[in-house]
Formats: sequence, structure tokens, C-alpha cells
Amino acid sequence: MSSFGKHIPSLLIFAMLAATGCKEKSAQEITADSVGGDTLRILAYNIHHGEGMDLKLDLERIAKLIRDLNPDLVALQEIDSVVTRTEGVNQAEVLGQLTNMQSVFGEFMPYQGGKYGMAAMSKWPILESTNHRLPDGTEPRSALGLRVTSPKTGRELHFVSIHFYETEAERLAQAQALAAAYEMVDSPVILAGDYNSEPDSPVIAFLKGRWGFVDKGENRFTFSSFEPVKEIDYFALRPFDSFRVLDQFLVDEPVASDHKPLFIELVW
Repeated sequence: MSSFGKHIPSLLIFAMLAATGCKEKSAQEITADSVGGDTLRILAYNIHHGEGMDLKLDLERIAKLIRDLNPDLVALQEIDSVVTRTEGVNQAEVLGQLTNMQSVFGEFMPYQGGKYGMAAMSKWPILESTNHRLPDGTEPRSALGLRVTSPKTGRELHFVSIHFYETEAERLAQAQALAAAYEMVDSPVILAGDYNSEPDSPVIAFLKGRWGFVDKGENRFTFSSFEPVKEIDYFALRPFDSFRVLDQFLVDEPVASDHKPLFIELVW
């Protein structure tokens, strides 16, 4: 499949023991300061090149959704850069300007006079960006990785925007190549985006051997936005036990794209 507000949160509540005793803390009480770490707010969203289910091309409503959620990191899929169908706009650059975030574009292939691919945006300083070329499917594919640093603690992590495509065999080869690219990385790695793969697929099974996937609970279907029937967008964390999930939910936005936006808040 080509993957072409107000949110309703589904909270994941985690108990945590204090270092000096057995008193439990609720997720609402856990903060980055209480555990000596960082708080991370992350959004993953396949925006269908800004064209909504109403057939309107509207980057401002995508930007408003991002601003309202106030993420630190954003993984965006289906992004155009100077493409005819989207009025010759560099979408990653425009969305970065509209949200006051640093933005990086990762090219898949030439398309309609420009380029088609994905993007990643960050409020944390970006130390390095890498567009990892993956095995081709029906369309060429890459994974866009950012190496970022916490403005609070100075620690580094890798944030990767992904969009696998198209057949099961092609997606599995892409997942294997991505895992190989990060095999020797010591700092935490977060994968975010459109895997085009359901939970019981070989692709997810392979990646679960290397990353921990965040459970969405009952409200888990991310595609389509207006009539959701499939779970194909995910957050995966490594090492999983370095993070505590404070909140995660699908954003109830049925019009702006054909995927539901996926949001998470973590303590690292």
C-alpha cells in the first residue's frame, strides 16, 4: 500500500520505585528531574505530502497540529521537495519554519521536477544527519537518521524516520539493512514512522528482536485516518529499559492526512 485537533489519549501508566525506598510513583509524578534524565516528546506522522482527505493541500494545518503537540522530535513521511504536485515548495523547510524547528529532508527519488522522500525535525541540536539508502522496493527507499544531543544533559541519541515499502520481502530487506546500519551504535536509537507492516508480520518480528515496541493499547489502528483498520505506524526504542513511557496516543485527526498522527512522551 502506498501510505498515501484535538487528541484522544490512551494513557500507558507505569509505576516506578524511588531509588531510596518502595514508595510508588504514578506516571504523572515521574519527571525527568525526579529520575535525573531527559523528557522527550515525539511525533510520527505520514502527512501524504500535505494533501488531506478533503483533497486540499494545506501545510499550515499540519504545522498547527505539530505546534499544538509541542514535540521535541518529529518523523514525517511522504514529503515533497520542489515537486510540481505540491506547488514547488520545499515542504521540510516550510514545516520547519512554521513550527520553529530544525528540519532535514531525506530523498527517496526524483519526482515531478523535484524530489520525494521523508523528513525529520528537531528542537534538540542536530549533530549529524544521515540518509541511509535501503534496498529498493517498487520505489527507492531510505531511512533518515538524526544524531541529536540533549540541551539539558548533553547526552546523544539517534532518531530515525522510516517508511518501508512495498511488499513483505522488500520491507523485510529494508528492516534488515536498517538494523545493520545501527548495529554498532552504543547510544539509544528511536525508530519512528510508517512501517507498512502489521504487528504479526515478519518485519515487526525481526525488529522486535532488536528494539522494544511501544504498546498502543486498544486504540492502536493508525491507517486510515478516517476509518482506521490497520496498525502500521510505530515507535520502537533501544535499549527499551532506558525509557519510561509517560503518555502515548493517536491524534484524532481524520482529515489532514490518510494516517493518524502518533505521539509519545518519554523520560530517558
